[in-house]
Amino acid sequence: MTNTQENQVSAATTGATVWLTGLPSAGKTTLAYELAERLRGEGHRVEVLDGDEIREFLSAGLGFTREDRHTNVQRIGFVAELLASNGVKALVPVIAPYADSRDAVRKRHQSEGTPYLEVHVATPVEVCSERDVKGLYAKQAAGEISGLTGVDDPYEAPESPDLRIESHQQTVRESASALHALLTERGLA
Repeated sequence: MTNTQENQVSAATTGATVWLTGLPSAGKTTLAYELAERLRGEGHRVEVLDGDEIREFLSAGLGFTREDRHTNVQRIGFVAELLASNGVKALVPVIAPYADSRDAVRKRHQSEGTPYLEVHVATPVEVCSERDVKGLYAKQAAGEISGLTGVDDPYEAPESPDLRIESHQQTVRESASALHALLTERGLA
């Protein structure tokens, strides 16, 4: 086996958590699934921990208070670290609006020696509200819901993410390629 082949095998068996944070409808989940498909094609074990699915199955009963959001992020962070420490690329497209919650997840990974990357899908709120994948912006504008992250509830954008993706200025494939390049640079792809 050549050094290149050994490095590819090593990267394919090394787990990591890739946390994609950003506003609702920023493109986090779309990007995660695009990257997951590419990584699986290269022989990586990959799981996407979708925020909506987690809320339904792992965090049912939690609301959207700051405390509940923190609890939700910590639960997801625990599962992601567990997967990553067992050789899985855990792709986590979850808003995680508070910097301290994301920092706690990063620290958990660091204490376990598990690779962790924070990716800010930095789509402006105006673009997100036009996309409005789940109709949340329309419901908020109509007064049907409140507490929408980035509109009438805070979103603390990462100050120094491992990667910032301007998804509104490039295709999904281009965004996934930029993220794949970061993983490659870090020896994870």
